[in-house]
Amino acid sequence: MLNLSGVRSQRRNSRTLPQGDMDYLEPKTKSKLMGKLLLLASLVILAFIVINQASSFTSPSVFSRREGVTHVLVTGGAGYIGSHAALRLLKDSYRVTIVDNLSRGNLGAVKTLQRLFPQTGRLQFIYADLGDPKAVDKIFSENAFDAVMHFAAVAYVGESTLYPLKYYHNITSNTLGVLEAMAKHKVKKLIYSSTCATYGEPEKMPITEDTPQVPINPYGKAKKMAEDMILDFSKSSDMAVMILRYFNVIGSDPGGRLGEAPRPELREQGRISGACFDAARGFIPGLQVKGTDYKTSDGTCIRDYIDVTDLVDAHVKALEKAQPRKVGIYNVGTGKGRSVKEFVEACKKATGVEIKVDFLPRRPGDYAEVYSDPTKILRDLNWTARFTNLQDSLQVAWRWQKIHPHGYASY
Repeated sequence: MLNLSGVRSQRRNSRTLPQGDMDYLEPKTKSKLMGKLLLLASLVILAFIVINQASSFTSPSVFSRREGVTHVLVTGGAGYIGSHAALRLLKDSYRVTIVDNLSRGNLGAVKTLQRLFPQTGRLQFIYADLGDPKAVDKIFSENAFDAVMHFAAVAYVGESTLYPLKYYHNITSNTLGVLEAMAKHKVKKLIYSSTCATYGEPEKMPITEDTPQVPINPYGKAKKMAEDMILDFSKSSDMAVMILRYFNVIGSDPGGRLGEAPRPELREQGRISGACFDAARGFIPGLQVKGTDYKTSDGTCIRDYIDVTDLVDAHVKALEKAQPRKVGIYNVGTGKGRSVKEFVEACKKATGVEIKVDFLPRRPGDYAEVYSDPTKILRDLNWTARFTNLQDSLQVAWRWQKIHPHGYASY
């Protein structure tokens, strides 16, 4: 006899439940389902928010469009000279993008400029390293630049003799990266900030643009290599190029908004004006003059000191005069050499402090006498140095130094 009890029992246990039985028989299942639905809804909302934010982050900025006003990329624009150049460009109604990795520059200088020019589309700051090709390409792809003023560089002669590879990488290699980005993104105007150090120690003075370039330290050599790359590229390009070889920079913004603030660890390598001010304020016991046996009138080096206000004026004039498929090379100086001893006496008078001076052996890589012949830049760009009184330039810089004893640290 066939026993169907097991089958009937199995059917009873596996029967389909009416929908209404769910509330009564499977409360745990319903709870899990509701939790999953809530989680799914939360994820959808979160994704919507993220997508909206991402679209706002990647939406084109005002700097990605050409709006009839020249847009200048200022590399190294947080540095001493670069920040003064950015200030002048902004005062002249240019749009400015500063790119700086702040290894030598000061964020406080950028913040000062941002406070002075808060209007949308006037100024932007991008923290980036020119040694990163992907970062450089991204900057150029997201911004519509009309011109580049290339200041970014390490720039201490003594330091370059200690760390030559650092100088070749930072100056020569990074300039190559900027050139490649300009070529790829069709930026047609370059104002290159070079140096008189490319001339080395010429046999006769003053230095003209035709004086042979025979640099004697890695800083000058790296700058000359960068110049050579630019010149070679320009031969097969319609780019407008201006190369400005300038001399020893002093002074600061006459309006007292910007100044020179080298990092403390670099003061020993820095400009003589910074050392004079540090001695005048008592930050260091005295001033060290390195080299008193040069073949000059008083045994100390002779240099052509150019006020930073004059220097940036030359850059702006070069920007205005640059022409496609043409290269302009200019010395930017006063045409008059001053000895280090003369400079120290002017600094004493500017600060009103009797600075203690120690005379030491020469610094590696220095040269005896360098000053310019500015005839060509006067003829072609109608530029001439106006702030040529050494003591006056130092007094302007000293006023900023006294108000900002720790540089931009308080910004």
